[in-house]
Amino acid sequence: MSYTVVFTPEAEAQLVELYGYIAAQASPGIAARFTDGIVTYCESLSTFPNRGNRREDIRPGLRVTSYRKRVVIVFDVDEDRVNIIGIFCGGQDYESALLEED
Repeated sequence: MSYTVVFTPEAEAQLVELYGYIAAQASPGIAARFTDGIVTYCESLSTFPNRGNRREDIRPGLRVTSYRKRVVIVFDVDEDRVNIIGIFCGGQDYESALLEED
């Protein structure tokens, strides 16, 4: 079974913000390669969506995985869809951010 991967508006905004930061610090090309890599990794959840660690202590059904040990990807899985909830980098406190949303 293949799942559809959907980015929430918040996750999309976090990607855009990350791109802008990397582009300013390094170059637009490096920023594009890094953020494209994150998107590709997220899309790979369509074939194996239950990877990562369960974080039921934060929110029911929540899962967390990482990209290149620098980016934390927070998502949940429905019957046929993977919802990318957030993309946190640089040691951002994703736990507090998600608890504040509730």
